[in-house]
Amino acid sequence: MSEAEFPDVVHRLSDLTPSRVRLDPTGSAAPLSAVLDFQLSHARARDAIRSPADWEGITDALTGQGLEVLDLHSQAETRDIYIRRPDLGRRLAADSRARIAASAPDLAIAIVDGLSATAVSTHAANMVRAIAGALPEVAIGPVALVREGRVAIGDEIAAAMQAPLCLVLIGERPGLSVSDSLGAYLTWDPKPGTADSRRNCVSNIHGRGGLSYDRATDLLAFLIRKARELGATGVALKDDRPSGPALSAPD
Repeated sequence: MSEAEFPDVVHRLSDLTPSRVRLDPTGSAAPLSAVLDFQLSHARARDAIRSPADWEGITDALTGQGLEVLDLHSQAETRDIYIRRPDLGRRLAADSRARIAASAPDLAIAIVDGLSATAVSTHAANMVRAIAGALPEVAIGPVALVREGRVAIGDEIAAAMQAPLCLVLIGERPGLSVSDSLGAYLTWDPKPGTADSRRNCVSNIHGRGGLSYDRATDLLAFLIRKARELGATGVALKDDRPSGPALSAPD
């Protein structure tokens, strides 16, 4: 490949991925625009991890849909503890556990900040609205809003509600291309200590090339209905539709 052809190849590769593509055969310094773009993306990723989610906005959006909301917190008291102690993010603080009633809904939904407050603030309430609209036959319990939480905290919440099925919407670890990606984890018969092999994960829910709300909702509605039919999730539950998007492995 000649040096004259190289910029066109990089441009065509860049059109195929949101990732940074720079294969410079001359080894010259990155242009200022690329350096500034990298620094901006890095700052967005740090903000996604460190900033609090817009819990007030999420609450207003959910209550506007007629849903009850529970404000909960994990055993990780601060963000620094949450990052250093993943185990504490998987269990509820005692006072939060005491606020959950055994209402026995068909589906428990937990919105968990995880590692991207940006994703939760931007997408979670919209996904709850879409899922509730796609599953009118499914009774949804109070939506748990969990600060400093990880995926497994949904097991304890659903078990306390006596819900047979749990859906956790959580902010995924941000990267330098996408800082607002939302993940959805579905678990049948949730309880503390549930193995990840018993979960299904639908990840990369966001705009700009990720899974759209419509596609994510179609897939989750299918999985929820099939989980209720089979009484199982995880390795026992497959997306066997003729042309459905692939499932990703649990984080």
